Amino acid sequence: MEKIVIITGGSKGLGLGLAKEYHKNGYRVISIARTKLKKLYTTEQYQCDLSNTEAIEGIFTEIFSHLDENSTSKITLINNAGDLGTINTLGKLNSKDIAYTIHVNLIAPLTTSNSFIKLTKDWNCKKQIINISSGAAVNPYESWSLYCSSKAGLDMMTKVISKEQKEVVHGVNIVSIYPGVVDTDMQAAARNAPKENFKSVQRFIDFFEHGDLFTPKQVAQKIYKLDHTGELKNGRILDVRKI
Repeated sequence: MEKIVIITGGSKGLGLGLAKEYHKNGYRVISIARTKLKKLYTTEQYQCDLSNTEAIEGIFTEIFSHLDENSTSKITLINNAGDLGTINTLGKLNSKDIAYTIHVNLIAPLTTSNSFIKLTKDWNCKKQIINISSGAAVNPYESWSLYCSSKAGLDMMTKVISKEQKEVVHGVNIVSIYPGVVDTDMQAAARNAPKENFKSVQRFIDFFEHGDLFTPKQVAQKIYKLDHTGELKNGRILDVRKI
């Protein structure tokens, strides 16, 4: 029997770390991302701009045409892809940047989750969605209105879907995970933001200079361990730094 994980943004950062960790542990790994890695032979890669809702639905239809429910013991969707967005206060943002960030961080996970739930509706196996959220969902940072708002929406999505699926036969379990401060492009963007646009920039510079950032591999290992040990109970919102 096959274990399958579908990861958005699986070609770099935490997504790539998760792809490698799950593959190492025997999963069939499928990545949906804007870019493909030529040497990532262990992962099935689908190229997609996650701000394009129609493209997402088409990709999921294509992916599931190659999957067999009868030989699958577990299937997981990890909504990992995210975008920090333009770092600046509201009133100084471009409307196109606002729309793009909300699309990638919130509309895309809603769309992928909708497709995942619909396409696995009759699958009699373990099914789950893992949302990679952020402490920014509950802690407001000036100049991060797009990121904070979209991650708060992602957590609420987790709570709603958990209630909906709880009543469904062979329903989907769903959780949100706060990965902590991870050494990714997003962290680099935060610490390189002009101070006049981002008052908290020094805090993120300090994270980097003091060696306080987790590597994607470290966080991926923690998330896999939580998954493997059954800690990902339906509706939970977990901070890896507190576990």
